[in-house]
Amino acid sequence: MVVGVCTVELLIPSMGSLKGKRQVVKSLISRLQNKFKVSVAEVDENDKWQKAIIGIAAVSNEANHATRVLQSVVNYIDRETASQLLDYSIEIL
Repeated sequence: MVVGVCTVELLIPSMGSLKGKRQVVKSLISRLQNKFKVSVAEVDENDKWQKAIIGIAAVSNEANHATRVLQSVVNYIDRETASQLLDYSIEIL
């Protein structure tokens, strides 16, 4: 069993409140879970209204598959969301 972990740092420039940020992040988490069947949670920067750090985990039989899934998630976030992708890292455990 292989576990892939990805940490994504996002900038949400259009948000002016924590409530608005939570709505954006919650929507993104739901879309990622439904589309990619991965585990997702906001893991840091909870009190900053223009920044979010999201953790994503995927379990697979092969390291290459877990890496491809997580890279697809990152590409989706970069293409399909109003937030700006600042940084990301992928680790295979």
